[in-house]
Amino acid sequence: MADRALTKKRLFGIDRSGPPPPATQPGAPWNPWTIPNAIGFVRAALIPIFLVLEFSSTDGIVPLAATLYFISGVTDYADGIAARITGQYSRLGAMLDPLIDRTLVLSGVIVCWHFNLLPRWVIGVLLAREVLMLAVGPIWVRKGLELRINWPGRIAVGPTMLGVFLAMAGARAVGEGFLYFGLVLAYLATGLYVQDGIRQLRGTADSSAKTRSDDPRIAAPPTSVE
Repeated sequence: MADRALTKKRLFGIDRSGPPPPATQPGAPWNPWTIPNAIGFVRAALIPIFLVLEFSSTDGIVPLAATLYFISGVTDYADGIAARITGQYSRLGAMLDPLIDRTLVLSGVIVCWHFNLLPRWVIGVLLAREVLMLAVGPIWVRKGLELRINWPGRIAVGPTMLGVFLAMAGARAVGEGFLYFGLVLAYLATGLYVQDGIRQLRGTADSSAKTRSDDPRIAAPPTSVE
């Protein structure tokens, strides 16, 4: 069922107030066969095609490949809009969307590194952050923590992908500017993720301690009598 309170701000993902849809939470069914997930599958399928076209070239400036990259990036917003219109939220979609975004960014920067389309030191800093997030993600899940996507993280994807696209389209100088902006936002988001993770861990520890103190089966330590 579609979102009954769907406004323009909610439709375009500006207003994200309220709890996340129950269908996206841990323990919910994966529910892969939805319209938003179909868009995600198409986005994912475009990535290997883009890579084959790029690495078949001599300089990395391939209009068709850059166009496919752009389409895969822009349709990131299409699956979210489709989910809000149709109400077809799913656990798979909640995990698939950021995974495709990260894979797309990594694919683009690898191409830019190989063909020297953007400064390699900037690409290295960005890759370090992406590798860190990929390594920490499974640990985060095993500890039972919820990865709450923050606004800098949401916004960072756009200028980063745009910077990579412009570089592959031959507009290196403008692409660099967008990449720098995306990089600053990405590291700000990482800091906020760490802060939120520490807060969640403390909350879990406090809850565990309270449960133990309230449990009558746990005897109080003996007190000495002088």
